[in-house]
Amino acid sequence: MSDEQPHILVVDDDTRLRALLQRYLMEQGFRISTAESAEEARRKLESLTFDLLVVDIMMPGESGLDLTQALRRRSRVPILLLTAMTETEDRIEGLTRGADDYLPKPFEPRELVLRINAILRRVPQSAPEPAPVAFGGFRFDPGRGELTRGRSPVRLTEVETALLAALARQPGEALSRERLRRDSGVSGGNRAVDVQITRLRRKIEDDPKYPRHLRTVRGTGYVLVVD
Repeated sequence: MSDEQPHILVVDDDTRLRALLQRYLMEQGFRISTAESAEEARRKLESLTFDLLVVDIMMPGESGLDLTQALRRRSRVPILLLTAMTETEDRIEGLTRGADDYLPKPFEPRELVLRINAILRRVPQSAPEPAPVAFGGFRFDPGRGELTRGRSPVRLTEVETALLAALARQPGEALSRERLRRDSGVSGGNRAVDVQITRLRRKIEDDPKYPRHLRTVRGTGYVLVVD
């Protein structure tokens, strides 16, 4: 297999279906990795880069819907959901959570390949990974979603990570609350962005009331000031 071939992660708790999809998709020219749960998928996503995810909705533990929503807060990797649920409301729910497409079971494998190729054609050429930024003794890597102070990791929630990543991708540029809400997946209105900014300041500012790094830009939104 060539590194130029699209790398797909198949996430499904059905061992037989997972093996069938792996074999069939490899025959169609894709590189395939598999995971039997959302937890295993998360581990593989930490160390590997994928061009697309094929995710079953109904899995023990964290569902495919929950995994999709969590990933969408910090990643734009395309996601195709598989499910036995065929009601319109179910399809809408999947797309609302951030899926790019939705294929009900049972399905014809050739249709799956057609949908995968259609999604990949819509995906723009991947941009270079954003460079890490440094501010006030902190270092944040937007690509990995990791914040450290010296050698010590700083714990952030998924929403805080996504919000800081959105700001770090364009350091020194003021971003509107609406833009931050959209790019980070913050639930609620613009006020919810203010709440998350306040929480984030408590972790990165010496004096959150007088922020040096995560500043308010009156009439616009917020800006991350880096070293």
